[in-house]
Amino acid sequence: MLLALDLNDERPLHEQAADALRRAVAEGDVAPGDRLPPARDLADAMRINANTVLRALRQLRDEGLLEFRRGRGVTVLRRPDPRAGLRDKLRELLAEANRHGYRAADVAAWIEELSGEAR
Repeated sequence: MLLALDLNDERPLHEQAADALRRAVAEGDVAPGDRLPPARDLADAMRINANTVLRALRQLRDEGLLEFRRGRGVTVLRRPDPRAGLRDKLRELLAEANRHGYRAADVAAWIEELSGEAR
């Protein structure tokens, strides 16, 4: 399981750690029912503090991806559906655009414009 963080990323380390773990589960590196390594081992692998990893693990537990069991560690409950998270963010974006007087078609045009720049 490759758990690399980008130290140039402006997002907090616990969010990056949660994303790395979420990605590992989504890509099948860790399957539902599998136990994760201890937080200290994950922290060593990511080269961050164990408390930061624990914060990421709690976030994933709150999302329903992980289960904490005393004496049994942290277990993966389910695979994340990246589309569901992206759709939620898209709904938020469309609601924000609507509050500023923009329509979904305007947002779609911006996405097309930006995707052309990314190529």
